[in-house]
Amino acid sequence: MGKRILIVRTDRVGDVVMITPIVREIKKTFPDSFIATLTQPYTSKILINNPYVDKILTDDLKKDTFWKVVKKLRKLKFTDGLLVMPRERAAYQMFLAGVKNRIGVGHKLYEVITLMKSVSRNKYIPLRHEADYSMDLARKIGIKSNNLSPEIFPTENEILWGKEFLENINVHYYDFNIIIHIGSGDSSPNWSEDKYFELIKNILREHNQKHLKILLTAREMSSIFLGKIDQLNEGRIVNISGKVDDLRDLIKIISNVNLLVTSSTGPIHLASALGIKTIGLYCKRPMDCTKKWGALGINAINIEVSKEHCDNHCSEDKKKCDIENGIEMNEITELIKMEITN
Repeated sequence: MGKRILIVRTDRVGDVVMITPIVREIKKTFPDSFIATLTQPYTSKILINNPYVDKILTDDLKKDTFWKVVKKLRKLKFTDGLLVMPRERAAYQMFLAGVKNRIGVGHKLYEVITLMKSVSRNKYIPLRHEADYSMDLARKIGIKSNNLSPEIFPTENEILWGKEFLENINVHYYDFNIIIHIGSGDSSPNWSEDKYFELIKNILREHNQKHLKILLTAREMSSIFLGKIDQLNEGRIVNISGKVDDLRDLIKIISNVNLLVTSSTGPIHLASALGIKTIGLYCKRPMDCTKKWGALGINAINIEVSKEHCDNHCSEDKKKCDIENGIEMNEITELIKMEITN
């Protein structure tokens, strides 16, 4: 009987993207294995059509009881369970579901109580990428690979859906289409709305061609920001934040753009995993920097606040980052110009 492996990551979008290298490398090492994932319902959309995942399971904290999930896991008779980020609920669910070889991170009390094996992040010394830390759990069951490239697999029909969606709002495949996602869900330091607004104006002013479109996707855009966008009366700006409710639909749309610009947040990792060009804005502090959370892949450009600026303007404990002034507008506009003119 081959291995039956459960990979658990019940946190946010970018976090779930980081388990896509794990499922690929496990399946390549153990081609006869059965691999299932356990995520939140909305992030499970990242794994649809992934050829290395045999079953996608979800734990909906609003609807699913603890024991409902335990029963689902027990039926599948897993031999191994990888709890990629410490989660007490999932640790007990795997234990009570009879998953024999369970591996977690660190030594939380509930991990000790459930006799879970563990890997250590060694207080993040030396600092590595989140995808590499995640891969440590797979290495514990025999994976040797260091291939950390994330992957998402939209079908041809899904890509066509995204193209038709954009065509219906006057955004065409022959346009140079840029997503500017100004939100971060408070997951990382970010530019202010005012600075993003200036960036948008600079792009429009410097690239006066008709076939350029800027798509706005962040749900947290304020009414003040959107009012300023409306006052520009600029047909090349298209706000689709209220038109996309499903994460898979966002993936279909991102698959059809030329460039995505944002801070360290979920959409940049979606785009990177789709092979779309990205420009990311990053803080210098260890838990947010490019070394830990930079978008991966050959089409990713990660821009980080300099050490000199951080030392002079950020808080001593690095919890407060002056990313607003630490990354210059001209640096980003020049990078965008290079992508448009290439």
